[in-house]
Amino acid sequence: MIADAFRRWKQDRRLARAEAEILSRRPDSAPHGLSSPLIVSLTSYPARFGSLHLVLRSLLAQSVRADRVVLWLDDGDERLLPPAVTALGIEIRVCPNWRSYKKIVPTLMEWPGAHVVTADDDVYYRPDWLAGLVRHAGAGVVCHRAHRVTLDTGGLPRAYADWQRNIDAPDRSVLVFPTGVGGVLYAPGVFHEDVCREDLFQRLAPTADDVWLYWMHRLRGSQPAKIGGRFRITEWRGTQAQNLRAGNLAGDGNDLAVRALIEHYGFPAGGRSAAA
Repeated sequence: MIADAFRRWKQDRRLARAEAEILSRRPDSAPHGLSSPLIVSLTSYPARFGSLHLVLRSLLAQSVRADRVVLWLDDGDERLLPPAVTALGIEIRVCPNWRSYKKIVPTLMEWPGAHVVTADDDVYYRPDWLAGLVRHAGAGVVCHRAHRVTLDTGGLPRAYADWQRNIDAPDRSVLVFPTGVGGVLYAPGVFHEDVCREDLFQRLAPTADDVWLYWMHRLRGSQPAKIGGRFRITEWRGTQAQNLRAGNLAGDGNDLAVRALIEHYGFPAGGRSAAA
């Protein structure tokens, strides 16, 4: 009981520091310098609207400036946004209820030639978060947080629970598996043509967008780059009541998606690792 109280106290202090840091940021940022527009894309839902303004502020006040920050919502949810969010002046759009896929599929459809960076709606992003991704954009797929896929003797992925989790050093490899919670940059043209096919992603990987996206860029020959050390997730208070990550990790959502995608596409293995 005392240990739980101490953990809550530490978490409260961490969140207070994160909020103070966001509110202290200055509104000056550098251009991104990429050859196409840079769009930060995310989705949310009413249960997380209470802390959404903090996430959005952390994305708007980056040391590198995105051309757009786009928030995708289910039709009608935009009317439930609190003033703390609407006052920020971000771009708010509605799309079909594709759950976590809302953070990227409609953006890919609307701006197919852009560099797209996905973000989650429950996480603190430090001020140099976007700059780090942009600096390595030449890799095509870049992330702050990743697992490493481990293979069985037949060359196929082991169970998701057996992958090397949250790798702690830079790497670039066909087995680097970006996790969306840390943010991922996707350059134009990195995805297989099926990436926006609702009939397929809803059937093969309905709750496992990270797995679907990994397959889609690996089918185009990607070697994803993981940058920096171990990424620490700082989640805003009250955002974890409904969490797909927990279901995919503790349950079998990711494993079901991996099996379905292997059956449909095969496993896109091959290629050599390269230094990040």
